[in-house]
Amino acid sequence: MLRHDVRPGKLVAGFFLTLTAVIYAGDAGGSWEAPWFVAIPLVTGGLCLAGATALLTHAIRRRRSSPCAGHAPGNRQTSDAGVSGRTE
Repeated sequence: MLRHDVRPGKLVAGFFLTLTAVIYAGDAGGSWEAPWFVAIPLVTGGLCLAGATALLTHAIRRRRSSPCAGHAPGNRQTSDAGVSGRTE
C-alpha cells in the first residue's frame, strides 16, 4: 500500500460537513427541530477552520522539509564522544 500525506484541513472540513448532515438528518427524521439557518455558520465556520488548519500544516511541513546548514540528511555528523573502538 502506498503511503500518503495526512491532510488535517480536509479532516476538519469533512467533520463540519458531516456534522451539518447529521443535524439535518435528525431534523428530517423528526428527532429534533433544527432551524434552516444552522447550516450557514457550521459550513462557513468549518471551511474557515479547515483553511486555517491547511495553511498551518503547509507552513509547518515547508519549514520542516527545508534543509538547514548542517542538518541536511546526507550531512549527518556523528559524535564519537565516549565511544572508543579499543578494548582494554
